[in-house]
Amino acid sequence: MLTTHKGLMIILDGLGDRGIPAFGGKTPLEAAETPNMDSLASAGQCGLVDPLFPGMPVGTHTGICLLFGLSKHQAMKLARGPVEASGVGLNNNDQALFFRCNFATLEKTKDRYNILDRRAGRINTGAESLAAAIGQVDLGEGITASLHPATQHRVVLQLEGTGLSHDISNTDSGNQYQSKGLLPCHANDPSDSAAVNTSKAVNRLMDIIYEKLSNHPLNLKRIEKNLPPANGIICRSPGKLPKVKPLLKNLKLKTAVISGERTVLGLGELLGYTLFKDNRFTATYETDLNTKVKTAMRALDDHDMVYLHIKATDIYSHDQNPAGKREILSKIDDAIAPIINDSLVIAITADHCTDTNTGRHTGDPIPSLIYNPLGRIDGCQQFSELACAMGGLGRINSSGFLLTMLDQMNQLENFRPKDSSFIS
Repeated sequence: MLTTHKGLMIILDGLGDRGIPAFGGKTPLEAAETPNMDSLASAGQCGLVDPLFPGMPVGTHTGICLLFGLSKHQAMKLARGPVEASGVGLNNNDQALFFRCNFATLEKTKDRYNILDRRAGRINTGAESLAAAIGQVDLGEGITASLHPATQHRVVLQLEGTGLSHDISNTDSGNQYQSKGLLPCHANDPSDSAAVNTSKAVNRLMDIIYEKLSNHPLNLKRIEKNLPPANGIICRSPGKLPKVKPLLKNLKLKTAVISGERTVLGLGELLGYTLFKDNRFTATYETDLNTKVKTAMRALDDHDMVYLHIKATDIYSHDQNPAGKREILSKIDDAIAPIINDSLVIAITADHCTDTNTGRHTGDPIPSLIYNPLGRIDGCQQFSELACAMGGLGRINSSGFLLTMLDQMNQLENFRPKDSSFIS
């Protein structure tokens, strides 16, 4: 009888990077002390992974959903808004429209809102009271709105009503074009009356939120402390809750997710995976790495596949702090030592690369490894961008990486035509 193995995939958010001048051109991973990851690399196979297509940057939800077993086709259609909504427990209304939003610091002028801080100083307390102050807003045309806090400055906007459309533009001008200010929401197709009504409702809401939050006591206190007030929101990636079935469900694998990041937890919730949450698990560098690893060890007792997600690497990249990223990589390496054993297939990868020089996601391929105690060894001696470029896995996409790991776990049968919907 074929012996199957359990699997642990460690997802280090934003792992891959570009050369840092202060490190002599090395990346934070190349500059970090990572003896345990290097040991796994030298006893396994390495490669470079493209989430979707070579050179194409992706967001966290796209990169994660591919590693979680959704196909490319499903990943390209999945909006971030409903994933975030699921992460805060809004997963029972398949007619509502959900947006991924930030609390932001806005300045109203005669004809627009200037964006002074896209994250309101990464506000991490008081978001609940700000959302409560907005309450349930009647926007007319039978449309109502409410805000639901997520992680730090992030918040989910829920629109309810008949005839809502996701075919509308974002109000977020993005990091590169922040000088354009808050963008007006508009229908992508001006002849689509549902999209036109939805976009008008969003624009009305932007005004209402700014009026209500500008004089909120929490924001007045923040101004007194020279902190940016959270007096508005910026919105993007609207969508309704999807109906999807991942590859791991098709294989009947019992799957667990360990994370402190609402997007990752939300996706796990959507896919029906077991979630392991703890107040000590955060989406910052303050997360309890040792407890996360102990939780993963416990989860492996009765799960076939366990995902251990760590966000801190990406946070340091977005903050353009290469020393912090190098340090957290070494701490992660220390923390994973107890979980390495000769009966477990272990993979280390990421959802995307993030350039610490600029703070933006890039389309660079992700350094990745798979360790199988009974698998092939390709000769790589180090876990890094440079070393992985010469590894036996070559350059594959995230779906191929997951399939390779499942094959190493002896969980795959020969391809059948009906399998194509899970991998194409």
